[in-house]
Amino acid sequence: MSAELFEELEVRIVSLLDALNELKLENGRLKEENDRLSEERGGFKTRIDSILKRLEGV
Repeated sequence: MSAELFEELEVRIVSLLDALNELKLENGRLKEENDRLSEERGGFKTRIDSILKRLEGV
């Protein structure tokens, strides 16, 4: 293989590694957002359950 082909291969590999790192970062951000939304949903569920129990007593 010529040096040009190796250089092109190297550029492609570096590009793929950069894309992989960006995807890993995005995955981490999405996981944090998902965790936050899950906690928020749990809070809403608790509040709604509490309201429903009060309404049952009426």
